[in-house]
Amino acid sequence: MFDKLLQVQQKAAEVKKRLDNVTVIGEAEGGKIKVTANGNKLVTAIEIDQTFLSSADKEELEELLAVAINKAIEQAENAHQSEMQAMSQDMLGGLGGLGDLLKG
Repeated sequence: MFDKLLQVQQKAAEVKKRLDNVTVIGEAEGGKIKVTANGNKLVTAIEIDQTFLSSADKEELEELLAVAINKAIEQAENAHQSEMQAMSQDMLGGLGGLGDLLKG
């Protein structure tokens, strides 16, 4: 039992490391605002086009930043879910027939 727990912890650490290397970008206003995040849903960069920044008002900028951040986080969540599903299938596959019962 302890071995299985250790194996799950190691797999989770591997998944986290892989997700740290996944990059997703959420954009708003046709790419004038870009938010970059990793697969662990951590925002790593925000880029705002200088021309757009000069002409945008505060409320517009705040609204579009929220849109871009939410898009980036949604993509990161999708990447995270895919990795977790792959890890679960890998772990269940190691359980033989019991894994098949749990899938269906």
